[in-house]
Formats: sequence, C-alpha cells, structure tokens
Amino acid sequence: MTRLLGGNPAGTAALMTSWLLIEQPGPWPADALENVLAEAFPDGRMEQLRARGLRPLLIRTPGRHQRDQQATRTVFVASGVPGARWLERLVISDLAELAAIDLEAVVDGRPGHGEPVSGPLFLACTHGAKDMCCAVLGRPVAAALAENHPGLSWEVSHVGGDRWAGNLLVVPDGFLHGQLTPAEAVLVAKDALKGQVQLEQLRGRTASPTQWTQYAEIVVRRHAGLRGLDDAVATGERLNADDTRTVKVRCPFGVYEVTVGREAAERAGTSRCAGRVAPTGFHADTPRLLATV
Repeated sequence: MTRLLGGNPAGTAALMTSWLLIEQPGPWPADALENVLAEAFPDGRMEQLRARGLRPLLIRTPGRHQRDQQATRTVFVASGVPGARWLERLVISDLAELAAIDLEAVVDGRPGHGEPVSGPLFLACTHGAKDMCCAVLGRPVAAALAENHPGLSWEVSHVGGDRWAGNLLVVPDGFLHGQLTPAEAVLVAKDALKGQVQLEQLRGRTASPTQWTQYAEIVVRRHAGLRGLDDAVATGERLNADDTRTVKVRCPFGVYEVTVGREAAERAGTSRCAGRVAPTGFHADTPRLLATV
C-alpha cells in the first residue's frame, strides 16, 4: 500500500551491525523473540547489546509451521562490518546454551564461535502477529527464495518497517530491502550471491549509522552505478542550519559529498498493515565528487 502511495523505502533500515539468529519452529506470537531471549539472558542484558548494534532475531524454515519439538536448533552469529563481514553457524539443544556465546565478541566483530558459512542468508520477514502484511506479503517472498536457494532462505521475525513489506534482510551483507514482490526478491538474492547490491527497493545498509547516511549512500550508488558491497560507505555527517545533513561517502575512486533533506508527506491513505499512512522520505542534491584516489 505504501508503494501505491508513492512511499520510498530508501533510508528506512533499522541499525544492525551484528546478528544473533535463533531457530524457533512453530507459530510466533507477537512476543516470541522476548520469550526466547528470556530463557537464556538476564533482564537488561540484550538491551545493552542492542544499543551497540547487535540484533537478535528468530528464524524458521519457510512453509507450514507446526508446534513440533526439535532435538536441536540452528543458531547463526554474524557481523556486518564493511570489509570484515562473517557468518558462523552453531547447533544447540537447549536455549540456555545461548548464554555461552561470547556476544561481546560478536558485537566487536570478532569471529570464532562456530562453523564458518560462506554464502549470505536471505531472511524474509513473515511475523504476522506483529503486522498482518508481514505475513501476507512476506510469505510468498520466503517461499520463492526457498525454492531457489534452499538452506540459505529463512523466515525471520520482525525487522521493523511493517509498511515496507515484503521485507528482505541479507546477512551478513547487511542490506535491507522493502516492498519486494517474490520476483524482485529473487533478483536481490541473485545479486547478493555475486557480491553485489540490488539498488531497486533498497531500504539501506543496516550498519550505516543514521537514516541520513543510509539515504546518502543509496544516492551515491545510483549516481555512480556502484553495486559492490562496500562501494559506498558514509564517513561523516554534518547538521546544517536548515536541518539538512551533509554526508561524506567513500567510494572506490574517491569521496562524494551529498546534502540530504527530509520530505513532507504529499498524500495519505489507508493501509491494512499500519492503519493511516502518510509516506515521508528524503531528498538529496546531486552528489559532488570532492576528491579522487
């Protein structure tokens, strides 16, 4: 619905620099993640790690979700730091074993916790108890990816931005895409397997520190035709007197500067996902190349 209203997902990704992905089969109530984390971590512990960029999420295999008991479950830990991304897999038999993972090291970008995984994971948000459209629009995305990339594709709990469903997070690349159809999601995955970023419907690089820097990176990518994972990385942001931000973005051949402003909503409409929606977004001037290397 947001797409029909002219909403632009660029610059809307939540901050995530590292991940703890926990397999949880069966249906997910709205508080499913909180219930799982409560079995392994003391109160306040995960909030501290979240503040530093760690994002815990539940995952499950796409398809029908029965309330069955598994002898083991898969856990992934990952870091999305540019130039130093990694993804590792563990197998646990009890949720209490999560407490033994050195999450401080994960947040700091230090690997060595499990079996290294070479390919990216494709995580389609299907958390319908959080928002109906995550299930209605996310499940077809998850199914299409599972058919094309079995073992790499998972359903994932709430990643934020229900109005942008179907949402697809690529880990450890750290790019979040929104408003995807199944066919568009397949193209995202195809590019990711080649180490590239699909620019259409890109919400942002999750390790980018602010929405302003996310948007600036996307603007530079589109301006210069940059598709590599680390081809556009914001290195600084300055607040201007008119409330715009001027962002410096490093690319393989130099540094760009781009000024980003906030757009007002042009029109509103009703969405079954998020009630009354008035899409807002950003605008930017043409990137200026400051220096070449």
